[in-house]
Amino acid sequence: MSAATQYTPSRDDFAALLEESFLTNEISEGSVVKGIVVAIEKDVAVIDIGAKTEGRVALKEFAGPNRDQTVSVGDEVEVYVERIENALGEAVISRDKARREESWVKLEKAFEANERVNGTIFNQVKGGYTVDLDGAVAFLPRSQVDIRPVRDVTPLMGVSQPFQILKMDRRRGNIVVSRRTVLEESRAEQRSELVANLEEGQVIDGVVKNITEYGAFVDLGGIDGLLHVTDMAWRRVNHPSEVVNIGQTVKVKIIKINHETHRISLGIKQLLADPWEGIAARYPVGAKLKGRVTNITDYGAFVELEPGIEGLIHVSEMSWTKKNVHPGKIISTSQEVEVVILEVDQVKRRISLGLKQTLQNPWEAFAELHPVGSEVEGEVKNKTEFGLFIGLENDVDGMVHLSDLDWNRPGEQVIDDFKKGDMVRAQVLDVDVEKERISLGIKQLGGDPFAEAGEIKKGQIVTCEVLEVKDGGIEVKIVDTDLSTFIKRNELARDRGDQRPERFAAGEKLDARVTQFDRKARRVTLSIKALQVAEEKEAIAQFGSSDSGASLGDILGAALNKAKTDKK
Repeated sequence: MSAATQYTPSRDDFAALLEESFLTNEISEGSVVKGIVVAIEKDVAVIDIGAKTEGRVALKEFAGPNRDQTVSVGDEVEVYVERIENALGEAVISRDKARREESWVKLEKAFEANERVNGTIFNQVKGGYTVDLDGAVAFLPRSQVDIRPVRDVTPLMGVSQPFQILKMDRRRGNIVVSRRTVLEESRAEQRSELVANLEEGQVIDGVVKNITEYGAFVDLGGIDGLLHVTDMAWRRVNHPSEVVNIGQTVKVKIIKINHETHRISLGIKQLLADPWEGIAARYPVGAKLKGRVTNITDYGAFVELEPGIEGLIHVSEMSWTKKNVHPGKIISTSQEVEVVILEVDQVKRRISLGLKQTLQNPWEAFAELHPVGSEVEGEVKNKTEFGLFIGLENDVDGMVHLSDLDWNRPGEQVIDDFKKGDMVRAQVLDVDVEKERISLGIKQLGGDPFAEAGEIKKGQIVTCEVLEVKDGGIEVKIVDTDLSTFIKRNELARDRGDQRPERFAAGEKLDARVTQFDRKARRVTLSIKALQVAEEKEAIAQFGSSDSGASLGDILGAALNKAKTDKK
């Protein structure tokens, strides 16, 4: 064929050939492509990505946790194309971004499938750590490192291990992972297997792993059980450290297993005989014995009678006389005390004890020494609206009611004559041992004026001595008696003009008529007016009437003269 007939490609043929070459090695920005390392220059690698295009990648991008840090000429690598051509005519490529893009695709699939991924902790940041997930960097919060807080993470760094992806945000480039979740799942699987091999009632050896205020955690060979403080011993245990120590091997009994939560309850006391069996026979009601105070509360004190057996002394059973006092002011912890068995309840595992019952009831002792009618002396402890409280021997109090303070004056007035600290004498009126009450009387020491007044009757004329003159009348005392009463103003005279209290003076003696005398109600009423009216009637009856022509003055004068003659 001649040169004239040789084939020459057209413009269209050339365009097709160029497009074909692009299709065979398509390069676009934002994509990951394969390239060949064609040269190593200082700290960069020159990579041919095809289409007569080369780019440069820093050698440090080939380094990383658990990755080979070297690259050689001829190696095939994947790179990320940021720009096809820069000002120097070279492609802008990145090995890190290529690895990151590839890793994100794998991680998203694992996240959707809820699968674990492998990674390496390589740095510490605020609030946690950074993890390399084969190119993608994830954040590991401090709380997600382990099941329990870890002080030193150094042994975990640089070690490839599984993680669970908790959160992914590709737009922001955020990945949050957890190592704790993986450990918990593995632990749960192990626990399920271990729990399946355990049975309630089984006796097993364990090691005390941790001690708290409420009990101890015992390692049963990969799974922990709780030994509660109440299941450590039949006796009262104030703190678990009294019974067990960390690292100690103990023999325990499995009390309960919760297969859903994998919680195991353990007991030591269940391996020993129950001391409450036959308790009523060993501690009969009324028996007196000694014990040691183990605990004091606001409502009483617990006393250990034997190992595993405690009884309660209620605050009301501590003292006969000290009421509303904290038990700690009567007895102290570790003190040995003598008590009396008051009640035993084997079902509820309760024993009621009495401390005061070991001593004689002070009210019984008082009644024996001071029978009704005897005289006692004591200090005024308190004054109330209804009487006085008198302190007596053995810390008991007696009460003098207002009505027992004085025979004549109202108690509300008489009580003002007394003050705290006064020593007074009184008579025992009544002793109620059951109700713990002693009734006293002060007025009874002076005798009852009504009982000693003799036969005073209504209408009788008595001689009185004026004790006090008041605006409303006069206070008088019947001569030769201890009876006193008040004569009102309108009873001082027959005539209104003479009904003036100031006519009388203290110490003056006068006659009056008894208008009322009620021994039961303890009431006596006198009237001078009634006496004058009675004398007038008697004079009229004896010496004449108004119809005889004699005046009232004549009649009274004759009556007075007769009275004087009779006296002579």
